[in-house]
Amino acid sequence: MDEDALAEELRQSLGELVRAVRAVDTMPPGEAAVLGFLDRDGPLTTADLARLRGVTHQSAAKSVKDLSAAGLVRGEPHPDDGRKLLLHLTGAGLSRLQRERTRRAGALGAAIRETFAPEEQRRLSESVTLLSRLAAHLAGH
Repeated sequence: MDEDALAEELRQSLGELVRAVRAVDTMPPGEAAVLGFLDRDGPLTTADLARLRGVTHQSAAKSVKDLSAAGLVRGEPHPDDGRKLLLHLTGAGLSRLQRERTRRAGALGAAIRETFAPEEQRRLSESVTLLSRLAAHLAGH
């Protein structure tokens, strides 16, 4: 088996899958990413969000500004450094994120049901476990 060829095929397939799933999104990817990080990681600064997303501080700040204006995130002074804002997900932000996640999962679930036979669905389920292990390894966990 050529692991490098498998790696490239996997990278391409996962990229196509992510793009296809994102097609049902109703909010910009950067904004959805910010909401997701705040949900998973708790309160963060704009600098934290920029680092996690791999974008510039200015790009993260624009997303935060738009989300704040929409009432989806709120900022409060950082307890250790009053020059910084600690960003929190609001109830409205959590609801919006949950709707996006439900929409994505629904589209993907429908595609799985329409595309795969029960045995293939079982194999796909097993593959998810392997992909999760691979992602954890790449992330250094």
